[in-house]
Amino acid sequence: MLRLENYNRRAAVAYAHRWAYGRNPAFYDYEELGGDCTNFASQCIFAGSGIMNFTPTYGWYYLDSNQKAPAWTGVPYLWNFLTREEESVGPVAKAATLADLLPGDIIQLSFTGDGTYQHSPVVIATGRIPTLQNTLVAAHSYDSDYRPLSTYQFQDIRFLHITGVFRPQLSAANS
Repeated sequence: MLRLENYNRRAAVAYAHRWAYGRNPAFYDYEELGGDCTNFASQCIFAGSGIMNFTPTYGWYYLDSNQKAPAWTGVPYLWNFLTREEESVGPVAKAATLADLLPGDIIQLSFTGDGTYQHSPVVIATGRIPTLQNTLVAAHSYDSDYRPLSTYQFQDIRFLHITGVFRPQLSAANS
């Protein structure tokens, strides 16, 4: 049995600020293997959720550079994991609009406009009414912190609003 708990947005954003221009040695740097943006986004989400999903292939986890789920480092796989319909352990999100975004959420950008997405920056701040100018992100691959979303040259954009974190519910016998 699972229960939905709050996502710690402050922890996710604090992590983003700490590592935006550096690399946490606990995680492999995928910069030379296609980019590190989704690895960084996953690290931020993990900082805010505190739990991974160790389901083979379709989960969301990182043990080392050779033992990780595709969703940890792959832009489309992260989207698929976070927006899954079946309840399973870990963070969960819904497709959203710019107006729905809060710090700690994820944006995905397409530079090609062909229906694929190549970049996953982390929202670190938004205006009272979010716009491309006042939505600020942190990212790897295009290392940045406090970068206005409007400074990216993209063809398409989609938004992930993290709604919570599913955790195992302890039974009365275990508490």
